[in-house]
Amino acid sequence: MDTAVLWVKTYLESNGYFTLAEYQVIEALDEGGYRTATDLDIMAVRFPGAGRLVARSGRPDQQMMATDPLLEVSEEMVDLIIGEVKEGAAELNRTVRNPDVLKVALARFGAVAMEQCDEVVSKLIDRGEATSDVGFRVRLAAFGTKRPRGSPRFLAINLGHIGQYLQTVTKENWEALSTSHFSDPVYGSLMLMEKARRAEDL
Repeated sequence: MDTAVLWVKTYLESNGYFTLAEYQVIEALDEGGYRTATDLDIMAVRFPGAGRLVARSGRPDQQMMATDPLLEVSEEMVDLIIGEVKEGAAELNRTVRNPDVLKVALARFGAVAMEQCDEVVSKLIDRGEATSDVGFRVRLAAFGTKRPRGSPRFLAINLGHIGQYLQTVTKENWEALSTSHFSDPVYGSLMLMEKARRAEDL
């Protein structure tokens, strides 16, 4: 998996999202047969109130890791992000604005009733955000190393911010996180760097 996509995947998961990376969109051909039309770098869904809770054995108080304000998460609706990841400007490819591709993405999560699909897709392409009658807030997002041109009608987050955010989360929650083994390569690297930094400070 692409390293930048891995960063975004870990970032979204640390904010309470379930993620699906490099999702292939299959297209039926007019002459018969199928082909991969494109793949979507990242799709992520977050339920209201979701987050990482640190259990306190035998104690009533518990600690919830806060979500990144930049994500502007919804606590009233299920939040679905369809995202593009770039090692350049945080822009959306033409394929991500393709109505047929977006319909496939929405169907994957059951985010929209079929009779409302065209309306939601149209708003999503025009505004970068739409809501559905079944309780989903759907957003287009781009993640990159540079800011997008102009004033984009979609969520845009810098990969530099993601790196700093993940480092901060690791430092602030070191006591809890250091007891775990992470198979995720991004968190594994962050934990190793933090462990090495703390060893140098001794």
